[in-house]
Amino acid sequence: MIHRIAESLRLSVLTQFRTENRCALFLELLQGKGSGMGFSIATWNINSVRLRMPIVEQFVMQARPDILCLQETKVPNELFPHAPLRALGYEHIIIHGQKGYHGVAIASRFPLTEDHRQDYCNVGDSRHISAIFERGGRRIRLHNFYVPAGGDEPDRAINPKFGHKLDFIEEMKKLHANAEQNTSAILVGDLNIAPLEHDVWSHKQLLKIVSHTPVETEGLLEVMKRGAWLDLMRQQVPESEKLYTWWSYRAKDWEAADRGRRLDHIWSSSDLGPHLQRIEILKAARGWDRPSDHVPVVAHFNL
Repeated sequence: MIHRIAESLRLSVLTQFRTENRCALFLELLQGKGSGMGFSIATWNINSVRLRMPIVEQFVMQARPDILCLQETKVPNELFPHAPLRALGYEHIIIHGQKGYHGVAIASRFPLTEDHRQDYCNVGDSRHISAIFERGGRRIRLHNFYVPAGGDEPDRAINPKFGHKLDFIEEMKKLHANAEQNTSAILVGDLNIAPLEHDVWSHKQLLKIVSHTPVETEGLLEVMKRGAWLDLMRQQVPESEKLYTWWSYRAKDWEAADRGRRLDHIWSSSDLGPHLQRIEILKAARGWDRPSDHVPVVAHFNL
């Protein structure tokens, strides 16, 4: 009985939010803000979308991103929770899931077309999805990635998971930001690598820890260089400043220890760089009820 009442209240709040959100969008149109000039994209490794839907709802009600990219959804396509996301205003949803593992999704207030799912390393994992959306007269290809974590030992010879991660990164080097004519590009996701010195709490202590080993960091930086991608987070925050998006579940007091890593990224083609307004990292989400170990990152653009 109590559960039914709680669920009824939750749905009532979502209905009210959806109504308010539509009113807000209508006001933006009247004020000329909805003419295709601005948009926001959020990326978040949610670590099971069905389990953590309450904090997805909490985040969306607070941040109101136009497009929400999720990783590690851990749900097959037929069980993906479309209804609560549509209740939040995301009418356009594309997914690439599998039972219990991996999985990526894009939920958007704008129409999504030309969706594509790349099977990196040909192992059948659901780790990539992309689609086209249009804003401000531009076609934009949005890529959403969940790169393999790589296990615990940074040695291909004894840890096949690490070898798989390196192979995945090697294949990503073929992806170019300007691959499609007259189309800009944005790449987001949990790339499971903190490439720069101040992307981790201790560069020296993590040099032999998976996610910050030289072979990984050099590989990811090469993906960026070969593909002509811009690191939008570091465009906003100088490389000399610490920047994290992930804090381990293993820490007794993650906030006090603050031993984070920047595993989540937002990149773009060079033409979108000047249009980035700001980047938000919602660190508070790490302390929410039943949190993911990652926090949402939001990029705001104005075209």
